[in-house]
Amino acid sequence: QVQLVESGGGLEQAGGSLRLFCAASGSIFRINDMAWYRQAPGNQRELVATISSGGFTNYADSVKGRFTISIDNAKNTVYLQMNSLKPEDTAVYYCNAEVVISPDEATWYGWGQGTQVTVSS
Repeated sequence: QVQLVESGGGLEQAGGSLRLFCAASGSIFRINDMAWYRQAPGNQRELVATISSGGFTNYADSVKGRFTISIDNAKNTVYLQMNSLKPEDTAVYYCNAEVVISPDEATWYGWGQGTQVTVSS
């Protein structure tokens, strides 16, 4: 019904920047919320940032002031601009979305496949 495809990960040095992309496609009537999570080896998946279709945002304390989440509703795409990267930002980053798939408000909730971000010291 809905697919989320992430891109933009890679290897970066500490202090550098990366921008992640997540495009939603399929049976999309309206996007309610999109978010980025991350999971480092041996750790649980944790919330990084969320954004509503209206642009309301929320960030984990660990990334406040360094990461910025944004959304392009026309393209059904969410972005994560990551600045001042630290080695502890190394993780697989997952896109997450809550999508209304029909006029009767049926909702899809799911995840992308993940994109690796590695920050070297």
